[in-house]
Amino acid sequence: MFYLLLVVTLLVSAGISFAVTRFFGKSIGHILDKLVGDELAFVWRQYLVFAVMVVGVSGGVRLWELEKYTATKSDSAPVDLTAARWTLEIYRTGIETLQSVAWVMLLFFLAALIGMVIKRAYEARINAKDSSGE
Repeated sequence: MFYLLLVVTLLVSAGISFAVTRFFGKSIGHILDKLVGDELAFVWRQYLVFAVMVVGVSGGVRLWELEKYTATKSDSAPVDLTAARWTLEIYRTGIETLQSVAWVMLLFFLAALIGMVIKRAYEARINAKDSSGE
């Protein structure tokens, strides 16, 4: 049963991470097009999808929590995997995956916001020089 739980949590966290990347795909693409241009936007988008998938799966599949279902200590028996525990573990996997992915997306959008501000300030400075005749 432990191996089935491990596979199910892996599939749930990968599915949620994939759904988030699909949901935010167009927004990410537009932002990257404006920040780095068409040539690099595709590559950066691929990297961001990879990062979201890795962080989502690693956040959702908490191996240190799943260890309680194996007999690692000789003085204690492993916890039984009942239907209630399955429900709790699947729910916890979903929540932890979403939390991990939300942090990655927040960091991306904050970095993009800072990048846009810097880019606009630079463009405004260049336009001011051009209009003043320098």
